[in-house]
Amino acid sequence: MTFGEQVNEAASHALLDHSLARGVNFIDTAEMYAVPARRETYGATESIIGSWFTSRPGVRNKVVLATKVAGPSRNMDWVRSGSANVTPSEFVQACDASLKRLQTDVIDLYQIHWPNRNAPCFGPLYFDPSKDKAFTSVHAQLEALGGLVKAGKVRHIGLSNETPWGVSEFVKLAEQHSLPRIVSTQNPYALVNRAADNGLDETLHREGVSLLAYSPLGFGVLTGKYDATGQADGRLSLFEAFKVQRWNRPEAYEAGRLYNALARKHGLTPAALALAFCYTNWRVASTIIGVTTRAQLDENIDAWGTTLSPELLAEIDAIRWKIRDPAQ
Repeated sequence: MTFGEQVNEAASHALLDHSLARGVNFIDTAEMYAVPARRETYGATESIIGSWFTSRPGVRNKVVLATKVAGPSRNMDWVRSGSANVTPSEFVQACDASLKRLQTDVIDLYQIHWPNRNAPCFGPLYFDPSKDKAFTSVHAQLEALGGLVKAGKVRHIGLSNETPWGVSEFVKLAEQHSLPRIVSTQNPYALVNRAADNGLDETLHREGVSLLAYSPLGFGVLTGKYDATGQADGRLSLFEAFKVQRWNRPEAYEAGRLYNALARKHGLTPAALALAFCYTNWRVASTIIGVTTRAQLDENIDAWGTTLSPELLAEIDAIRWKIRDPAQ
């Protein structure tokens, strides 16, 4: 999501090259990226990945490629004219546009970026039934996605920022109507946001759906770079749009400082602790990292293989009891 905003095309290609050389084989993007979302950079990240594929023959077959169709408009009138409800035809339209930007014939994992209905995500704590309105049914969404699979444009489907009810409903209706079954949901999972542990984890386990953990470093809060002043060369400081983000809450910084201090006490970097927590967690199938420099990329990959003792995990849980999921 940084490609096309904080990272230019040449630097993005270099980061992708280095990732591949170090064994990374899963690339996730979205039609609305780069971030922060704005008209001028809509689709830029997909286009950069697409130009990387075309300039490196054979690379496309070495990676699992995932992207996402944006859900109902979040004040983005440049995405399908600000559609407040993704229709079946718009699923096809969005997929075709992503395929063109990505310069590929097929998307390995096509995800709904956020629920196409009234559901709490991106910060709200509670479901508000008074905000319900008409939306394309889950059944119709599955039929549209199934059409993309049947046409050979998509191999597998998934969700993102989803709730336990949403996951269960997609699974149930797919099984009832012999439609493609979701394989994953991409949700936030980090030391400062373990909302998935509050029931979604049971749903995913029992339904056989994988968790793709995003923002494992809490938008940089869990790297330690914001500890001293709350300001750093990162998205939370650079962009006004992120200054009201859940990751930018005072409680998130407070919890972050506690986790970061715990990491140092145990001889780890803050990033290594935060990433190892996700990398080794039974709930997590794959962890999505976002970087702007090669040094960040190497630090994130080098954290692979770090183990956390039962005693350290207990100390992590003790902090969570004190400050519960401040970036939820």
